[in-house]
Amino acid sequence: MKKFKVPNTYVIIFTVIALCAISTWFVPDGNPQTWQVFSALYEGFSQQAGIIAFVLMIGGAFWVVNSTKAVDEGIMAFISEVRTLERFPLIRKLGVGNIVIVLIMLLFGLFGAVFGMSEETIAFVAVVIPLAKSLGYDEIVGVCMVYVAAHVGFAGAMLNPFTIGIAQDMSGLPLFSGIEYRIFCWVVLMTIAIVFVLWYASKVRKKNAFAEIGNDHVASPAVDTTDELPKRNAWICFAVLSAVTFLFSVFYAGNCSIKLGQAVYDAPWLLWVIEVIFLVLSLCSLLKSVRLYILNLLMFTIVYMVAGVMGYGWYLPEICALFMALGVSAGFSAGYSADNISKEFISGAKDIFSAALVIGFAAGIIVILKEGQVIDRMLASMASALDGAGRAGALGSMYGIQTFINIFIPSASAKAAVTMPIMAPFSDMIGVSRQATVLAFQFGDGFTNMITPCSGVLMAVLSVAKIPYEKWFRWVWKFILLLIVAGFLLLLPTLWLDLPGF
Repeated sequence: MKKFKVPNTYVIIFTVIALCAISTWFVPDGNPQTWQVFSALYEGFSQQAGIIAFVLMIGGAFWVVNSTKAVDEGIMAFISEVRTLERFPLIRKLGVGNIVIVLIMLLFGLFGAVFGMSEETIAFVAVVIPLAKSLGYDEIVGVCMVYVAAHVGFAGAMLNPFTIGIAQDMSGLPLFSGIEYRIFCWVVLMTIAIVFVLWYASKVRKKNAFAEIGNDHVASPAVDTTDELPKRNAWICFAVLSAVTFLFSVFYAGNCSIKLGQAVYDAPWLLWVIEVIFLVLSLCSLLKSVRLYILNLLMFTIVYMVAGVMGYGWYLPEICALFMALGVSAGFSAGYSADNISKEFISGAKDIFSAALVIGFAAGIIVILKEGQVIDRMLASMASALDGAGRAGALGSMYGIQTFINIFIPSASAKAAVTMPIMAPFSDMIGVSRQATVLAFQFGDGFTNMITPCSGVLMAVLSVAKIPYEKWFRWVWKFILLLIVAGFLLLLPTLWLDLPGF
């Protein structure tokens, strides 16, 4: 008997588009879609132009950085430090790899919870995967350390403006109210995620005999980094960037405002602190080697990105500009000519171009559903079916609806705009608090983001990690199911306990 083979990602997406188009013929007062099956692909590319450009530019910039072998040298230095830590019995018992996984996942889980990190994880995945592999793990563990951690944090967020902020505003609730129970939910969900990833990572380590840290079998990158690069260009780059960051701090430091919940904290000191640390660490790294200096540039690109997102509301255009500057600076510091930098950048963009195609195709699904006028009627029908289900049943059904819809509409803001005007008034009718309804939306929006092929971010991350979607699906579905069950259990106390804000 021939073994079933999961179709190609493009086949899956186009099949979903065709099925959505067929459904428009059976919806009363719908707008039947025919040839729009093909035009939806163009519309999808147009609507996702920003993230497509982001993926191509990030891919090009990282290719330039990787071509300098800076990441390899950084991994070798990290492995050297790991080996020195193993002289401590407690560290050896816990496992350095386990500690690294936990710390990185907590960091990105916090980013997802506080400012809704999502698209930005694409850039970080390219950095963390080589680290994960050097510790004896695989690409899936690297994706989990960044993407999964951020999206579990996104689902269990306390201050996420893209889910909680929009949904609470549309429900007439005080912004970021009920934060106390949400913190508890975040802790529970992150604990589940970390334990699951550590369990999987331990299985990978057992299979990868070449990467046993505890037995001094850590693999080093198979790239020779012994050839030292001349420092002349790197010193010029350091001087130019020092001047640029200084001027940036002069003109923009006073405008930095970090928003946490309803509180806004002025932080005019933040850029100056980063500037001083950048100067010191850049100088120290450059005195050692050009590659460590390039790695330092990568690190501070990430630092400035986080500061920009939290303090200045940066999004894709600013982040693209930041990484473009990284690619040019890294190439120039390594002694590349302008032509060589361009050549390496184009190679990186070509390598990740499949991600851009997937993002555009996936967006076509949403185009068909909207143009066919399916979404509104589908939501109204599902909401009316909840009547008489009881409080727990109705809340669970709302959660299920949000989870199901998220497979096709992974955009939190778009889904909140469509669903909350229906769900919030209905929750009043059945005696469920609007805060619980927002929490159901929040969980339903977050978990299936990590499995739906309609998510451009997921497809971009998988392309960067070179993980086929079918392989990812086979690995992640049990984890998603576990999170969905945990989410339902976390919703139940909102019905029976007197929780702040609920």
